[in-house]
Amino acid sequence: MKFSIIVPVYNRPAEAGELLESLSRQSFTDFEVVMVDDGSTETCEEVCRQYASKMPVRYFFKPNSGPGATRNYAAEKSQGEYLIILDSDVVLPETYLQVTAEELSHKDSDAFGGPDSAHESFTDMQKAISYSMTSFFTTGGIRGGKKKLDKFYPRSFNLGCKAEVFKALGGFSDMRFGEDIDFSIRVFKNNYSCRLFPESWVWHKRRTDLKKFFKQVYNSGIARINLYKKYPESLKVVHLLPMFFTLGTLACIIASLLCLVIAFYIYSVYIMRDNSGMLYEMMGTYGVMRYLGLAAIAISPLVLYSLLLCADSSVRNKSLKIGIYSIAAAFTQLVGYGLGFIHAWWGRCVLGKGELEAFKNTFYK
Repeated sequence: MKFSIIVPVYNRPAEAGELLESLSRQSFTDFEVVMVDDGSTETCEEVCRQYASKMPVRYFFKPNSGPGATRNYAAEKSQGEYLIILDSDVVLPETYLQVTAEELSHKDSDAFGGPDSAHESFTDMQKAISYSMTSFFTTGGIRGGKKKLDKFYPRSFNLGCKAEVFKALGGFSDMRFGEDIDFSIRVFKNNYSCRLFPESWVWHKRRTDLKKFFKQVYNSGIARINLYKKYPESLKVVHLLPMFFTLGTLACIIASLLCLVIAFYIYSVYIMRDNSGMLYEMMGTYGVMRYLGLAAIAISPLVLYSLLLCADSSVRNKSLKIGIYSIAAAFTQLVGYGLGFIHAWWGRCVLGKGELEAFKNTFYK
């Protein structure tokens, strides 16, 4: 058998059904599906049963232990030459497996992965979140399948690997978050080959609102420091950019607000008083205008960046509404990641706490 599709699931029977439906329509049919419920209270067993007559689907249930351990469990049950690991909230185009098989036939690879995109059926917010995760103006286009500036590190929403290599590496580690990057790092450290398959893309739903999206990217920021503690060489300048963006955004807002406060103070002292005189009033007017101008200058980088995001997303998605949503999604992504990064840096690098102690209220509650 060529491919084993590995899918960990936690309380997502409807989305698992959509993924299975897309798998049932694949033009390349030499594959099996291994779907594992990770202690779900809403299982997808019945959904798997419905598709068992259309393709080889095997379903398992196990106590909750997190996505990494669940993927390892599924890999042990698999029979394919290659493992393709997918999140349960993705949908595949009909040619996904065919394109992947052709890529491997053209040039074999020990590990591989592809980008993601937004489906036309996604909500406007989901499309905005997808834009923020794949745009050149937020991630450099890395998640959107653009040419890499560095090595390509597949993510677990769309990750492939030879079964024998997966076994040799011991599968995923016990990291609570960032375990897919940890796996990719070990691929390179053990001198295995890894490639980006630009045409092996998936539709990825991601989070459905900004609150859930913020939590996801906040945890990603934390995970980056945890990875740094394990592999110091893995931290690159690009990983620091969301932190600088967060600090820069905060500085712009504080500077702008401070200028507005000063402008209001000048207005109240020099202009609002009836007995201040014409000279005082002229001084007050000049001062107010000056600090209002400084406030505008301080906030202008954020305004210009927002307009750039809105224009680019509006054109790409053919919707001004999605363009406006993309501003909120991009700031949520960059600031959320930056705050998580700073939190983890302070807890682990400054205070010297271990991973469990530093994040017991976020990862391990």
